[in-house]
Amino acid sequence: MKEKKNYSLRFIQWGLKVLHLNLSEDKVHLLVQIFNFAIVGVIATLIDFIFLYLFREVCHFNVVVANSLSFAISVIYNYFASLTFVFDVDKSKSQGRNFVIFMVCSIIGLGLNDLFVWVVTDICHVYYMISKVIATVFVMIFNFVTRKKFLE
Repeated sequence: MKEKKNYSLRFIQWGLKVLHLNLSEDKVHLLVQIFNFAIVGVIATLIDFIFLYLFREVCHFNVVVANSLSFAISVIYNYFASLTFVFDVDKSKSQGRNFVIFMVCSIIGLGLNDLFVWVVTDICHVYYMISKVIATVFVMIFNFVTRKKFLE
C-alpha cells in the first residue's frame, strides 16, 4: 500500500522540480497528503453524487434525506481510503478511537453539507446539484483540517 504514496511523492517531486521549487521534507509530505486527499476526495465525491442522484431522481427521496444517505455511503469509502492512502495515523491510538473521531468529524461535515444544500436549494432556489458542489468545497476543507489534526 505504501507504493501508492510513493507514486504521489514522485509526482509531487517532479512538479516541484519543473517549477524549480525547493521545499522542506515536511512541506513535501504535506503536499503529498493533500494530493492523496484530493484523489480520495474525488472518488468519494463521485460516489456521493451518484448516490445523491439515484436517491433523489430514482427513489424520489427528499433532498436532505437523499443527501444524508449519499454522504454516509461516501464516508464509509472515505474512512478506509483516508487511513490507507492519506493520513499517517497515530498507531498508538486505538482503531476504535480513530473510527469515532473520523465519524464525529464526518457527522459535523454532514451537518454542514446538509445546511449548505438546504439553504442554497430551498431558500436560494438553486438546482440541488449546484448546491451540492458549493457544499462539497466547504466541507472538503473542513474534513482535511479536522482529520489531519485529530488522526495524526
